[in-house]
Amino acid sequence: MAERVIGILGGMGPLATADLFRRIVEKTPAKRDQDHPRIIIYNNPKIPDRTAFILGQGEDPRPELIASARKLEECGADFIIMPCNTAHFFAETIQRAIRIPLVSMIDETAKVVREMGLRKVGLLATDGTIKGLVYHRALLEHGVQIAVPDKTNQEKVMRGIYKGVKAGNLELGRKLLLEVARRLERRSDGIIAGCTEVSVALRQEDLSVPLIDPMDVIAEKAVKLALGLEDF
Repeated sequence: MAERVIGILGGMGPLATADLFRRIVEKTPAKRDQDHPRIIIYNNPKIPDRTAFILGQGEDPRPELIASARKLEECGADFIIMPCNTAHFFAETIQRAIRIPLVSMIDETAKVVREMGLRKVGLLATDGTIKGLVYHRALLEHGVQIAVPDKTNQEKVMRGIYKGVKAGNLELGRKLLLEVARRLERRSDGIIAGCTEVSVALRQEDLSVPLIDPMDVIAEKAVKLALGLEDF
């Protein structure tokens, strides 16, 4: 099977995009440069905030998301992945606007959770991901229950994401997100890092339950698809 070109629809945020690129490189079984797949990254930080729009407080990100996906398609990507959990709220809209597959980080993560046999997972995510039921739909299909932080702790999650990681203050982001993660793990079999900024801040060794990182999941899937080891 011929190799496929990976398209990364990035910029949500830029650090998460760079992190996904690094993970794909690290997960590729390569002994030399030429063994790596081709990757086209369109880092578009001008896409309006996804959570703000879902909560009815901001500009519609769909035109920029669709334009970015089409640009990747025009540049020769064979499939697209998005290092932004909340943006998957618009996945079907984006998919309808392009001819190449948009491989869902959410669906792939739900499959991994099911394969792990977890019955209840804690979700660290933006208000938009939670309100938009982005993970709820995918996980409930597999019979997995979801625990989310209470109002006070969810405010800490949002602060950790926006004032911490997105603002370049990783130390603050990590401190706040870790605090909420440790509360959630008491009532969960595992924790989903359901925001790419959470993926940047937390590590498995921080927790006593499995940390399911959708960025790792989609990086592994992208490598398999690109190298022709799996099909869509």
